[in-house]
Amino acid sequence: MTSDTTQTDPVAVRAARPAPAPDGLRDLVARARVVLWDFDGPICRLFAGHSAERVARDLVQWLEGRGLHGLLTDTERETLDPQVVLRAVDRRHPRSDLVAELEERLTQEELRATASAMPTAYADPLIRTWTAVGSRMAITTNNSPRVVRTYLESRGLAGCFHPHVYGRTQELHHLKPDPYCLGRALNAMGAAPAAALMIGDAPTDHEAARRAGVPFLGYASDEHKAALLRSAGADAVVTSLEPLLREVRG
Repeated sequence: MTSDTTQTDPVAVRAARPAPAPDGLRDLVARARVVLWDFDGPICRLFAGHSAERVARDLVQWLEGRGLHGLLTDTERETLDPQVVLRAVDRRHPRSDLVAELEERLTQEELRATASAMPTAYADPLIRTWTAVGSRMAITTNNSPRVVRTYLESRGLAGCFHPHVYGRTQELHHLKPDPYCLGRALNAMGAAPAAALMIGDAPTDHEAARRAGVPFLGYASDEHKAALLRSAGADAVVTSLEPLLREVRG
């Protein structure tokens, strides 16, 4: 009889183990009766196959085609974020027809992007599991609510959130970091801020949660974004939703 001399590599075993959850994650999950999700980032990469940079350039070119080149600063014209363009125009012409038309153009581009949006790993099962164990879900986002509903329906997730989708309105000064959309969600759901949890991927999400009095969990797709969240004051940050799914299942 030959003996099996194969040995397990302890380094490989350690690498295969799930990443540990950050301190306090269990308490955040245990206290959360209502979960307020940012959309683009924690739930999906909206512009995974539809370049946000190109959308920003198209918005700038549309403004320039209307003779409004001087409306934006050089930095704003070179931005890679279409929402920066929208906010800049709203600051100079709040509640104007120009802003309404620009916002609709951005919404149409976001709707096109839903066809190639990439689901964030573990997001779908996490949302379904958290709903199944009794927590209520809401979306609090700077994206158009039409876009959010289109994406959720395509993934079979709309029922987990309906009717609680709170996104961009014509009142653009209410975009995060203003806590307006969080307040709308809490009021509609009859939830106290301390009984909620906000999951977001940007410092503006953290600031909105702080101002609303809602505990915050940062999601970062890489360590650079995680460092930005921690620099903004986020105590709990995950680079994968898998530890969160484990806690909810537990």
